[in-house]
Amino acid sequence: MKKDRLAAGYIEYKAGYKYQVYAGLEVDTGIIPPEPVSTDYASLDMKGLLTFTKGFSYDGPSGPTLDTPGFMAGSLAHDSFYEMLRLGKLPAGRGYRKQADKLLRAMCIENGMTRIRAWWVYRGVRFGAGPSAKPRNQRKIIQAPAAGWRQTEG
Repeated sequence: MKKDRLAAGYIEYKAGYKYQVYAGLEVDTGIIPPEPVSTDYASLDMKGLLTFTKGFSYDGPSGPTLDTPGFMAGSLAHDSFYEMLRLGKLPAGRGYRKQADKLLRAMCIENGMTRIRAWWVYRGVRFGAGPSAKPRNQRKIIQAPAAGWRQTEG
């Protein structure tokens, strides 16, 4: 079926992203998965090392907040953990969401956010972000007409 859609001239994409990692990155998170995790642009090893390749896209800080410099690194890590949860790469119900939320708070403080604002950020994700980590909220593939285009591998 995919071949038929492409023959008709469509592009496929996902919406909802504001930022894209420009260079490879890695950070020790202290969050240990039951087995190594790998997605298209991020991985988490058995020592808690979170690695991004160039091109990882994320939506940055969410909710009624500002995308300030002290928030960006934490939101990048947080978004990757939530993506791993949505994709079923990290098992639900084992505390990974809460660990990701705590990591967000710690990274925000480490990067210059005030403790009170980081507390509000943490309370906000604990209260309202749960659905974002659920598989039913995977980003949908959207189609748009693109006459004459062909999809390639990769």
